[in-house]
Amino acid sequence: MSAVPRVERFEVWVGGRSRCELLSSLSSHGILMNVHAETLLKHDVFDDQAPRPVVITERTVAELGLPSGATLTQIFEVAQQQGLSLCPADTGPYLRMALNEQQASRDSVMSSGRAPEGGLTVAAEVLDEDPEYPKGFYLRVVKGRAWLRGYQCDDEHKWSPDDRFIFQLPPAHV
Repeated sequence: MSAVPRVERFEVWVGGRSRCELLSSLSSHGILMNVHAETLLKHDVFDDQAPRPVVITERTVAELGLPSGATLTQIFEVAQQQGLSLCPADTGPYLRMALNEQQASRDSVMSSGRAPEGGLTVAAEVLDEDPEYPKGFYLRVVKGRAWLRGYQCDDEHKWSPDDRFIFQLPPAHV
């Protein structure tokens, strides 16, 4: 089995498009979305933000020093203690369009109550504390098709040590 390609350091431009332009760009890139991603894209954080570069990196939950897994809150806290930052909330769609090389998931199950193998969860501020509102985006490739998916989880959900997260590198590391 070959090694999973990692996102060590990658710059993506985020913002600069109206919501309508962003949705059109996602569609023209052939990116599929689930209902949770569509819900997130209706949030006002996607209203005409100025374009800005975001430099990202990838870490597994275990690489953050959480070998038994952890909750989303714990993952974010530990990452920030290590000098990583949460990505701007609107990073997911722009990263999906820019990230051309991502491991395809071996399974095609689209919802199983856990992060999918090969998925990249974008670590970003939660937009709404309502437990029914999606927490954020993750990227995945299934049967050769790129997906931008939103996910839900409660405060008790424990992420696996192998789950992969995308964080922003702070300016000092850029």
